[in-house]
Formats: sequence, structure tokens, C-alpha cells
Amino acid sequence: MKIGMIGLGRMGSNMSRRLIKAGHSCVVFDQSSAAVSALASEGATAAASAADMVSKLPAPRVVWMMVPAAGVDPLIQTLLPKLQSGDILIDGGNSFYGDDIRREAELAPKGIRYLDVGTSGGLWGLERGYCLMIGGEDKAVQYVDPILAALAPGPSEAGKTSGTASRGYLHCGSSGAGHFVKMVHNGIEYGLMAAYAEGFALLHKASKPAVAQEASAEHAPERAVLPTTRDFKMDQIAELWRHGSVVSSWLLDLLAEQLVQNPQLDDFAGHVADSGEGRWTIEAAIETGVPVPVLATALFARFTSRGEADFANRTLSAMRLGFGGHHETATKAKS
Repeated sequence: MKIGMIGLGRMGSNMSRRLIKAGHSCVVFDQSSAAVSALASEGATAAASAADMVSKLPAPRVVWMMVPAAGVDPLIQTLLPKLQSGDILIDGGNSFYGDDIRREAELAPKGIRYLDVGTSGGLWGLERGYCLMIGGEDKAVQYVDPILAALAPGPSEAGKTSGTASRGYLHCGSSGAGHFVKMVHNGIEYGLMAAYAEGFALLHKASKPAVAQEASAEHAPERAVLPTTRDFKMDQIAELWRHGSVVSSWLLDLLAEQLVQNPQLDDFAGHVADSGEGRWTIEAAIETGVPVPVLATALFARFTSRGEADFANRTLSAMRLGFGGHHETATKAKS
């Protein structure tokens, strides 16, 4: 098939490469001319603009957008004058599923079919393939199946179900369903990452020599009995758990790789961003009345990492000073 790809960032560029390797033709455009040129040198057709890209596609046109969520609506408005009835627009980014439902309703009267495809795979998708969660009209999904199959990892011997799920892609329902499933996927990802982070933080702290504490009202007495001899090497423990452990995972593989290079993770400031999906997951949980305390806590931990709890912590110190005369102790050096 011939497909247009707009957005040649970390994922869009490698998705184009994977499609080209599978024998598909890609017409590519990005605000970065260097990104376009790089893919053109690898077999893609370069486009000078989004409109130029559409003009180089045969009808019905298939346009895959890999741009930030805030850029999807403006891009659609740019593309609309060049699109025709029967064309298919695909949003493969991390849009809010409610926006997908709105877009589908706005585009349907013009005959333009809209698919939302939650895409997971990150930097490794070129080699491993991409897990695709799809929402939209049945016939449009069927039409682009060769594209989806090429991007997905492919058949797995460990597959537990029939159909496309064991090949790494799934039509999850009507418009918005793909991004809804991807949203929950990312919410779970937050929780898994937080669990690993907290566990390794405990190991890191426990591996430090005990420090004698003064007896005062400002310090809780230490009661934990730790092994007398302990040398918890983060990189070795991560590697150990990758082999035969029930907590082994791709996330742990990636963490182990980082710990080998930098066991103390000194290259990281620890300011953890959240791109929206975690927030939307919690909102959906509230709407449906489903308790998700782990996912919510993982999201709030990211806020804390960026200093959003600083005022609350100062408030606690102020109240302790007020009711008990408790003065803050000196800040400890970073461990």
C-alpha cells in the first residue's frame, strides 16, 4: 500500500522505516526537513508540505498522523481541503479518546473515515514491532489491515487467542476505543514503573551504612533489623530478576540496561513528566466508579517528583511548628 506519514519524530520515523522494509510505499512530511531527507534517502517519497503529501497519494488516501495531541486538530484543518470522500485519517499519537469521538462525528459527513490507533513500542518498535490498539469503522480498519500487520510484531508462539491480538494489533471498537485502551495501558505502565522505582529505592537506601541518630522528638526510633552484611548492587539485582523471576518484564530489561551504565542513576534529575494518559485514566475510573489506587498514586508520585508537593510539605512544617514547636531539621545531603 501507499501511505502518507506526517510526524517523523522518535516513533513516526521508525514506523515509516518498518513499513518500507515490509514493501509498502511511504510519502513523508515533517516540519524538520532533515528528518524528511533522512527517510527519503532510505526509500521514502519526500513531501514539501502536508498538502503536497496528500497530492502524492492515490485515492482512497491513507494519512497517518504521528504528532502531539495538541497538534492533531490544527493538522486536520490543514489537510481537509485536500481530502476527499473515502479517504482515511489515522491518529497514531496519544490523543484523548473523547476528541476522537468528536473528530469522527465531524469528519463523517464529509465522507472522511477516521481511525484512532494507540501505538506502543517506543524506540524499539522498528525492531520489535508496535502494539496497536485500534478504534473506528470496521471497513476502514479492514482496508488498512496490511499496514497494521506490517507495523505489528507479528505472530507469537505464546499467543493465547486467535485473531490479530496474538499478532500485536486489535480492533477494539468504535471511534475512541483504540485510544481508550491505550490510555489504560499507559495508566498501568505508570503503576508498574512506580512499583519498580519504589522497590529499587528501598534496596538503594538499605544498602547504605547505618547512621546513628540522635534521640529526639523529631526522629522516629529505628526498629528495622537489616542483614549485618549487605551489598545490594542495583545492576546485579535487576539482572538477576530478569531470569526466571515473576517480576521480569521488558520494563525491567530497560532499567537493567540503564543500571549497568550508571548504577547510581546520577545522570537523571528525577523530574518525571506525564503526558496526559495517566490523568485521563484516573478521570475514566472516577466516571465508571472503578477504584484504581495504585494507578492514582503512581500519577501523583510524578507530580511530587516535579516539586508540586513542596508547598504542601511546607504547610505540614508550619502546622507542626504551630502546635508543637517542632522546628525543621537540617536538610540531608542527596544520597
